[in-house]
Amino acid sequence: MGSPDFALPGLSALAAARTYEVVGVVTQPDRASGRGRELKAPPVKELALSLGIPVIQPEKLRAPEAMSQLRDWKPDLIVVAAFGQILKQDVLDLPRYGCINVHASLLPRWRGAAPINAAILAGDKETGVTIMQMDVGLDTGPMLAQRSIRIGCDDTAGSVIQALSTLGADLLIETLPGYFAGKIKPIPQPAVGATYAPMLKKEDGLLGFTCSATELERRVRAMNPWPGAWFEWNGNPLKVLRASIVSEEKGLASGSRFTVKGKPAIQSAGGVLVLEEVQPAGKKVMSGKSFLAGARDWSA
Repeated sequence: MGSPDFALPGLSALAAARTYEVVGVVTQPDRASGRGRELKAPPVKELALSLGIPVIQPEKLRAPEAMSQLRDWKPDLIVVAAFGQILKQDVLDLPRYGCINVHASLLPRWRGAAPINAAILAGDKETGVTIMQMDVGLDTGPMLAQRSIRIGCDDTAGSVIQALSTLGADLLIETLPGYFAGKIKPIPQPAVGATYAPMLKKEDGLLGFTCSATELERRVRAMNPWPGAWFEWNGNPLKVLRASIVSEEKGLASGSRFTVKGKPAIQSAGGVLVLEEVQPAGKKVMSGKSFLAGARDWSA
């Protein structure tokens, strides 16, 4: 069970492993996307169909037809990776070996829908993946295995997702033999240190310059690629894809615009945010210097 790109390496690895038979894939329904609002299939569906694996796309997993298909498949194990729906007890009880989740954080830190974004936004120095046995709670089940990576100063949510998706797939394949053999025992999550990462909304990308430049630069990286960091300029959203920090103060009010070494910059409540790469409304991504060439009133 999974939907976005994060789940692809895990599905590929399971399908490639001769030890296991992937009897079916459950993913989210096709959704309208883009300016034309055309229906777009989840990445997991496209991969599953290319591998010849049956796919179902229930709006709700508890729908009778979805439950009927799950029972017909008679799975020994259900593997979940960024599926987007909560599994009820009747689903958890269905497989002989239960349900396990490939979760993109070092649980119990950052349970929830957006753990990678939350880790970058909080300034965490590391993150990782946890293979956990699922229960009815939200990422509260006991853990089977963990592996960590460092979060670099240039890492975005997109780059960390890519790294953790591969790491999670490798750890899944390493963990399954011991889990099936009863050699890997689930360990309860620690009672302390739990944090929650809620689902992102478009407005989470808004840059408010009453924050420090450090917080703003983290938000730029945490919201890349989605929902994207932005602020309003000349009545339109200006997306910020990359930014850097200048710690010196200009003595200006928060939100004041000026240039630093030929690049657009904005005074924050603490430090200066330099816009390295931006995308004006209706235009392509460009460097901050290129943007200034057409933004004569930037420092006005």
